[in-house]
Amino acid sequence: MNQQHFTNTDILQLDKRFRTNLINSLGGFKSANLIGTFSKQGNTNLAIFSSVVHIGANPPLMGMISRPNSVPRHTLENIVATEQFTINHVHKRFFRNAHQTAARYDANISEFDATQLTPEFIDTIDNFNAPFVQEARIKIGLQLSEIIDIQLNNTKMIIGEVVYLALPENIIAADGYIDIEQAGTVAISGLDNYHTTQRLERLPYAKPVRPLV
Repeated sequence: MNQQHFTNTDILQLDKRFRTNLINSLGGFKSANLIGTFSKQGNTNLAIFSSVVHIGANPPLMGMISRPNSVPRHTLENIVATEQFTINHVHKRFFRNAHQTAARYDANISEFDATQLTPEFIDTIDNFNAPFVQEARIKIGLQLSEIIDIQLNNTKMIIGEVVYLALPENIIAADGYIDIEQAGTVAISGLDNYHTTQRLERLPYAKPVRPLV
């Protein structure tokens, strides 16, 4: 297979759209999540993110990257204002609806309404008002812990602590492992390609004395 080579200079001189797609694809398969927030005025907001990552288990922390706020970033603005948000796994049944949340709707238009997804409010969580996606099978409620400015490109790392988790009982293994494939969660590559997955194998804990098979 022929290889194409790019230096840093080559990359910086590429067409903007081509460069964005190229570099965004380099990280491989990424998680597909809908971030639910609400404004101080009570307006709900929903946006797809492919940058959600595990930060730590004790305390239970998750993070995501918000792009530069050179244009209005309603998700970021709402999280700063209310200090609450939800992460909802995108399911293969509604990935097209989820993708449409990336459109730049006005702040007074709820992406829930625009994309025909259903906001769900869980009143059993004390003082938590951020909307979940009712159609999602894995739903996570988070309280804002920290926002880290990344000065290299003016992005922000938003870190939240998990205060609520809802998911089907039958996808949780005895050791706590969550079978997200069985849940129907999809993955993203690049900016706009969606994938279902097929597990190869779950391997044992790696130790120096364990032989390769």
